[in-house]
Amino acid sequence: MLIKACTPSSVLLVCLGNICRSPTAEEIFRQQAAIAGLSLKVDSAGTGDWHIGHAPDERSQRHAKSHGYNISKLVARQVSADDFRQFDLILAMDSQNLADLQAIKDSLTDPVDTLAKLALFSEEDPTYGGDDVPDPYHGDAEDFEEVIKRIESSAQAWIESWKTC
Repeated sequence: MLIKACTPSSVLLVCLGNICRSPTAEEIFRQQAAIAGLSLKVDSAGTGDWHIGHAPDERSQRHAKSHGYNISKLVARQVSADDFRQFDLILAMDSQNLADLQAIKDSLTDPVDTLAKLALFSEEDPTYGGDDVPDPYHGDAEDFEEVIKRIESSAQAWIESWKTC
């Protein structure tokens, strides 16, 4: 599912628990969009409900901070039906999250053209296109660093793709 649309006004980034990948992606995307001069509403959420109200994982905070990203004030939340109405584009960190999001979208009674477009976060990335952003939760420091590298690359790829609209 290739999305070639002009710049959205709002982007939601989604992973499983909203404590590692998606909050990191939220801040990276926000900073890269600002640098590119884009005015975007950026948020993140999780498909699961285990960490609602919690700050991002301390390891994610530490690795993000070492790259100039402060995610310490973000708070985990679960994706809701309203997110499909309030965001133009929802980007999933992996194929399972994308399938879960599609199931939620399919259950809504709104006209499909009024709901957010869904895509895999890496979809536009020439380096990681179609790859899942691996969940570092059960990993080590290298896994958290790999996530930042992939998120920076894919966020930049989305922003570049909107310049050609």
